[in-house]
Amino acid sequence: MATDTLINDFELPFQLYDVLDTQNLCASAKFAEHNRETFDAVLDTAKKIATDLFLPHNRKADQNEPQFDGTRVSMIDEVKVAFDAFRESGFIAGRYSFAEGGMQLPETVMTAVAGYFMAANPSTTAYPFLTTAAINVLSHFASDEIKAAFMPRMLTGEFTGTMALTEPHAGSSLADITTTAVAQQDGSYRIKGSKIYISGGDHELSDNIVHLVLAKIPGGPSGVKGISLFAVPKFRVAEDGSLGVRNDVHLTGLLHKLGYRGTTSTSLSFGDQGECYGYLIGEPHFGLRYMFKMMNEARIAVGFGAAMIGYRGYQYSLAYTKDRTQGRIAPNNKPEHDATAIINHGDVKRMLLAQKAYSEGGISLCLYGSNLIDRINTCEDATLKAELAELLDLLTPVLKAWPSEYGPKANDLGIQVLGGAGYTREYYAEQFWRDNRLNPIHEGTNGVQALDLSFRKLWQNNGLGIQILKREITNDLLAITTAESGKLAAKLTPYMSDLHQVLVHLSKILATEKAITLTGNAQALMNIFATIVVSWIWIRQASKAEQLLQAMPAANAKDGSYDNADQRNFYQGKIQAAKYFIDWELPTIKRDIELLINDNAVCTDMQAAWF
Repeated sequence: MATDTLINDFELPFQLYDVLDTQNLCASAKFAEHNRETFDAVLDTAKKIATDLFLPHNRKADQNEPQFDGTRVSMIDEVKVAFDAFRESGFIAGRYSFAEGGMQLPETVMTAVAGYFMAANPSTTAYPFLTTAAINVLSHFASDEIKAAFMPRMLTGEFTGTMALTEPHAGSSLADITTTAVAQQDGSYRIKGSKIYISGGDHELSDNIVHLVLAKIPGGPSGVKGISLFAVPKFRVAEDGSLGVRNDVHLTGLLHKLGYRGTTSTSLSFGDQGECYGYLIGEPHFGLRYMFKMMNEARIAVGFGAAMIGYRGYQYSLAYTKDRTQGRIAPNNKPEHDATAIINHGDVKRMLLAQKAYSEGGISLCLYGSNLIDRINTCEDATLKAELAELLDLLTPVLKAWPSEYGPKANDLGIQVLGGAGYTREYYAEQFWRDNRLNPIHEGTNGVQALDLSFRKLWQNNGLGIQILKREITNDLLAITTAESGKLAAKLTPYMSDLHQVLVHLSKILATEKAITLTGNAQALMNIFATIVVSWIWIRQASKAEQLLQAMPAANAKDGSYDNADQRNFYQGKIQAAKYFIDWELPTIKRDIELLINDNAVCTDMQAAWF
């Protein structure tokens, strides 16, 4: 069984234009040359390329991983064809200005574009997406000379990019990296060290690969304050722009992953066989700050990718349940009655609803985050601009962690829906789960995101972010005019009060010895906060769906049917999924509220010897 449905045709228009009013961005000078028609044309192009060139080899790339013969990396031909189509479409530069050769599209639209490619083939999609993230750092922090050397050809996809952070002995603890960068008289640096788990670290899809490498300059401050960022190309670039000699960056081996198998995961050595030229980005010792610019936007992309892989698995299992017959349902439950499609069984509906709530909730959440970036970039009110930036900073851990927690859970349910078939490699459900299982780990594990939220983001700038969030949620709930969504809002409101009580309590213990309990309970706080945020995101969808449903034409007088039945069903599905999330998922945070209010110390009191 297979399905070519990447995204329901109603989904992105609903999210972009009904829920987020993305077309209103065209009133700003930055996006004045665009309108809904141009946005739709871009989305149609993405859908076609993703469906025609990325989707067909998703499974083949999973079954035929890249190979390294000690000299070069080889991979199936279809990856190069798809990558070239992506770069020739201009999508790598889609969010960049017309002056830079880009399409100057809103972040919200480019995130929606990414949805098609992530649903179709996350492994091949990783190569251009990593490049876009690297360009983002160069465009903000690199010197004009470095930009001129690398950015134009990265924007066209002739060069690709990576970020090289992790070392064999230092994962999330970047303070412990040992890669060094020694200054030279000509202003360049010589890089020496090793990096591991570098996605896209070597391949032959592009003429050059520009690695963004974290390293320490000898004599600099200790810990994270001594980390600098360098552009380190695979091939040095001559003054006339031509490719020069091979830089001393070498692939020492490919790593073999559970999923995302079509993306090279590499171990790289720098400066082991000669001279590895690196070029300082920005000021010395500010590397981690610069890299976080890349990482924060990459975190939204990771969350969105997790939601899309979850959604793809949901669509796949949904199609299966409509075709697969098994069992009977009263009153047609006698042996002589025909077997029913399994979608009619209550427990299957439960699992499909959960998948829908997790994946579509994550999609809407991340599009909201992308829209915040556009609102910040087009805002002319300095105070509001700062408030929205604080809100985005607060939500970033949630934008990464919640979809990457629940996207794989959706895929797990997708396997369960298929039953025994889901556990076989003859069906695609198991690959979706394998591909998605990476997302809770990379770009800062979900545990790191929970700690970031618990100890930093909720409290910075005197809690301004949470104040703005409460304002946004309150305004949305007060604006509800429809009955069903009003009921959902009434159910959410008490939990807002509970969150407030938890935060007041935590603010009192953070300066005491009890603060240590929060290191073990940070995930509980993330659960509370994220579930409330996603409940709000679902109520936003339900409210808009209910309004649109009420505005639709009535049934035909003769037979009671609807001319627009598919669209009505789509809106009804949104409302029902919101009900599921509020009734089934939101109440689960009561446990976490109790744990935090009581300063539960079970996790932190556990001794290593007791395991």
